[in-house]
Amino acid sequence: MNGQMAQTLSFGLSGVSGFPVQVEVFSAGGMPGMEIIGLPDASVRESKERVNAAIINSGREIPPRRMTINLAPADTRKEGPSFDLPIAVGILAACGQLNLSPSVDLTRTVLFGELGLDGRIQPVNGALSMVISASEQGLRDVILPADNAMEVACIQGMRIYPAKHLSEVIGHLEGAHPLSYQAQQDYSVLLSRPEEGGMDLKDVRGQAGARRALEVAAAGGHNMLMIGAPGSGKTMLARCLPGILPPLTFSESLETTRIHSIAGRLAPGAGLMVQRPFCAPHHSASVASLVGGGASAKPGEVSLAHNGVLFLDEMPEFSRAALEALRQPLEDGVVSISRVRHQAKYQSFFMLVAGMNPCPCGYYGSRQRECRCSPVQIRHYLDQVSGPLLDRIDIQVEVDSVPVSEIRNAPASESSAAVRGRVNKAREIQQKRYRGTRIHCNAQLDNKGIQAYCRMAPEAESMLHLAVDRMRLSMRAYHRVIKVARTIADLNGAETIGLADVAEAIQYRELDAKYWGK
Repeated sequence: MNGQMAQTLSFGLSGVSGFPVQVEVFSAGGMPGMEIIGLPDASVRESKERVNAAIINSGREIPPRRMTINLAPADTRKEGPSFDLPIAVGILAACGQLNLSPSVDLTRTVLFGELGLDGRIQPVNGALSMVISASEQGLRDVILPADNAMEVACIQGMRIYPAKHLSEVIGHLEGAHPLSYQAQQDYSVLLSRPEEGGMDLKDVRGQAGARRALEVAAAGGHNMLMIGAPGSGKTMLARCLPGILPPLTFSESLETTRIHSIAGRLAPGAGLMVQRPFCAPHHSASVASLVGGGASAKPGEVSLAHNGVLFLDEMPEFSRAALEALRQPLEDGVVSISRVRHQAKYQSFFMLVAGMNPCPCGYYGSRQRECRCSPVQIRHYLDQVSGPLLDRIDIQVEVDSVPVSEIRNAPASESSAAVRGRVNKAREIQQKRYRGTRIHCNAQLDNKGIQAYCRMAPEAESMLHLAVDRMRLSMRAYHRVIKVARTIADLNGAETIGLADVAEAIQYRELDAKYWGK
């Protein structure tokens, strides 16, 4: 009996990018069986059992034939269950069980999805990356799991066919029951939806200095460290930060959602992310969980927080190795992960917001209680945070406990919505200033950008130079003070950085000397 050949098209994942995979199925006589080649991982090899049951439960049969399935290119590893659907369609076509409609070209129709034993099509990770890559390849037709459809609803120029069952895909390809492609929508539709509830700054009493620092950090995307006694409000302030950050732009949303999709962090049926991510790993987190890694070089918390916030509560309790691993992504905005079989590069521009006590007992320098730690204990505790890491934190602020009388009698604080209005205006100024560049906010400025966009008044420049000499700031800290001053000037609506802007920015570097003696 002569053999028959069929070919379908799918996509695999490498980092945050997709790559085309030709699924070739050869059906021939001989001992019945099924072999998958082309560097499949265990989940791909197991697909033959899922596919066999799904085809039978969709009303079709697989003849007793010898099946060879090749996933090309053969030198690139294929992972995950997303190849179930194209393998099933390829088998049906190669066995003569699929009467293709004349309008269907399997070599130009992208298929991906995991199959249940009953034929249901389950969502897969990385759908957004695969559809974006398909669009870049000039492909337009995509059949995917219905639960992944909203994730790709804003990718224009594509015909997305959501399917819930293998039988629906068969009916579509044969022309008997064509699937309806979903109407793609503009990103502005997602922005108009109500925001999810969160903590509000109006619930924070006192802490005027910390609130102001939080606003400056949000306006420029700056890293921030809060030092204070237990219960002083550090964690509450940090959790109010998402409520004053501007929504993600469309390009930022695509970058961030792709990472969350690959990591499996998107809920079934979820669309593009609109709100900036807020990641708060426990202090027991390993280096690999923070920066990424594992056998498959998966993204870590620094990449999941891309374009958002990475909050480290009780910062000195993290391992020294984990904290030091943050230095490179903080500086470069990207993390490269290399393993024997996998190499990946993930974007990781995030706001680092950290909270810590000033000593092990938490009350060193507090007006409320006396510290019981020895100088040696305090020094050992503070030295968990290294000088190079401190250098990369733009804003440092002290947070002390607020007396109960002030909490009970203080008037209502300004709401997050009011603060967000000022932050949005500052961000709009920055977007206009950096239009046509890869810079989204002041914190992303490099040295060339500082020279181009951070013009200072002569008296402001003189004060900054004097502060650098007296405080013995490094050149990295010097540039970060300028970027913070640029943000403060944007909040004030000023084009030129003034004396008051620089003075406030310098104040945010004073805790180095107080606690670390720098």
